[in-house]
Amino acid sequence: MIPFSRRAERQLAALLAFYEDQDRPEAQSSLIAALNEASARIEAKPGVGIAAPRPYPTLAQPGRAWIKTGRYWVLYGTEHPVTILAIFYDTANIPNRI
Repeated sequence: MIPFSRRAERQLAALLAFYEDQDRPEAQSSLIAALNEASARIEAKPGVGIAAPRPYPTLAQPGRAWIKTGRYWVLYGTEHPVTILAIFYDTANIPNRI
């Protein structure tokens, strides 16, 4: 699996804790599966991502790409070493959380 930045680790921990508090083990499993899928797709083809989610074109930055797996957007750095930088549920208000 691709390594996570500290921010992405905090976001993952917060999402998992939220699902735990809500007694939603299926959501925890879906999140982990989505991250595994994102990691595999990025490792297989690092250029697989897009510059920014369509609703948020201003988020595009050089050296960063977005990929959607399941209900999650994953931001990753395209420079070596590739790193997952952020994780967001697809209905999150992304511009206010980066």
